[in-house]
Amino acid sequence: MNLLLAQAAERPGGDIMNMLVMFGLMFAVIYFMMMRPAQKQKKEHETFLDSLKKDDEVVTTGGLLGKVVEVRGALLVIEIATNVKVRVLKSQIATPVRTEAEAKIAEAAEAKK
Repeated sequence: MNLLLAQAAERPGGDIMNMLVMFGLMFAVIYFMMMRPAQKQKKEHETFLDSLKKDDEVVTTGGLLGKVVEVRGALLVIEIATNVKVRVLKSQIATPVRTEAEAKIAEAAEAKK
């Protein structure tokens, strides 16, 4: 027991180094498990928003489904029913509308990964 106390007294900075290494490892795990995938998803969504064009069917973050009639920079004009058009910010577009066939193809592609 006296031997352990003597060794602990000789290395007072050892505990700090171990703690710093643990914090570094925790940050690395958080970065690769949470932050990096979120950045990748954000970049893919921005690419999707930039590629929107007339006749694309989209879903807004508010849940409206419609067809893009016009693209005006940061604004989109979406037709949500016959002769019912709304202006929506591009940033409020959540996803494209998928048909059942497209959804099955996407699920099959995800299963292969």
